[in-house]
Amino acid sequence: MSDRWDPAAFKGRVDTLLHGFLAEEADALVAIDEALAPVAEQLRTAAGHGKRLRAAFCYWGWRAAGQPDSDALVRAAASMELVHAAAIVHDDLIDDSALRHGRPTAHIALETALDAAPPGAGEDRPRVRAAARSLALLVGDHLMALAGRLFTDCGLPAAYLARARGLWADLARELVAGECLEILHTGGRPDTGTSLKVVRYKTAKYTVEHPLLLGGLLAGATPALREGYSAYGLPLGEAFQLRDDLLGLFGDPERTGKAALDDLRTHRPTALLAETWRSAGTAQRERLLAVLGRRDLDGTHLEDVRALMRELGAPQRVERMILTRVELATRALDDVDVPAGARRALCDLAHRATDRVH
Repeated sequence: MSDRWDPAAFKGRVDTLLHGFLAEEADALVAIDEALAPVAEQLRTAAGHGKRLRAAFCYWGWRAAGQPDSDALVRAAASMELVHAAAIVHDDLIDDSALRHGRPTAHIALETALDAAPPGAGEDRPRVRAAARSLALLVGDHLMALAGRLFTDCGLPAAYLARARGLWADLARELVAGECLEILHTGGRPDTGTSLKVVRYKTAKYTVEHPLLLGGLLAGATPALREGYSAYGLPLGEAFQLRDDLLGLFGDPERTGKAALDDLRTHRPTALLAETWRSAGTAQRERLLAVLGRRDLDGTHLEDVRALMRELGAPQRVERMILTRVELATRALDDVDVPAGARRALCDLAHRATDRVH
């Protein structure tokens, strides 16, 4: 790949690699026992969607440090997509989400597969549901293990990989910490500072900063360059998730592939909800509390909450948070010495990550 950034070509490269890697692993599972076929199918399709932003950030962390294109590095970068796939399976399980990318989530698909098993298997509904959720948990765990394997077996020299070992451990720890923080604050009093902390650890770091730093460490990036990566990556990762929160409630489900009511049903600690709560009066807070955490919500409830949020200016404030963070990220690139092609690619990625409708 030349210094000219071709997102479609890069995505195709990563897609092909992941398809082959996961198909091979799925076949290995079925070879153990045919009963594992539903689990194998979830592995096979786990990373079938996405713009490959995380892989791209890792790739350009390598290239911005002066390294040439490398198939081995692309394999290492693709492992970031498996980290994301693992996080998605666990996140959907925790939130009991039914849809992701317009398709049934792993635990829902596995429940359907168990229902279609030999006669009698689907008759005990609680047992089937519990089994499907347990299997999905194991799928997510296995995807995280596969991410580590793809990274360490990518083909780069052992000395290169050793430079990144500590950060890989940090990535796993902070991702788990972010998920735990979201669980602990779900259903609690909305607070913008708390929500932004969840955003940082649950999504922002493993989406932008960690992939960039991993690519940079593999490439032997200087401490000054790595500081620049963090100055760019952290605000951009936060902007990415803030956009995701806006799309979750105001986006078109046909395009986002997610149920628009999920954040309300689970009473997640999003910055959008926190900003709404912060500026709401007593009566408006009561309207919110009458909706949050309910499982029987419908389109009328959604439109009522959307209207309330617009009335209080919460979406506009979150948009300003996004814009401020994108500006911080792109300005950070002015302070680092990177090749012109890498600078252009990172600027493009900043906008691709935040100027989106799904």
